[in-house]
Amino acid sequence: MAKPILSPAAKREIAEIARVHLYIETLETRGHDSMDFHALAVWNVLAALEAAYLAGMVDHYRKRE
Repeated sequence: MAKPILSPAAKREIAEIARVHLYIETLETRGHDSMDFHALAVWNVLAALEAAYLAGMVDHYRKRE
């Protein structure tokens, strides 16, 4: 099964969710454990997942119009 390709707008939204809810500056691999691995509170993970789910719903309904 082919992997869906995310649009540039979707990638920007994911990066924004990571910054706002997970306090992660970039999702680019930087090659250092201290920069690439993060300890996260479950409530931050929950908030990020909820934001991503809602963004997906908004995107889905936009495409239907």
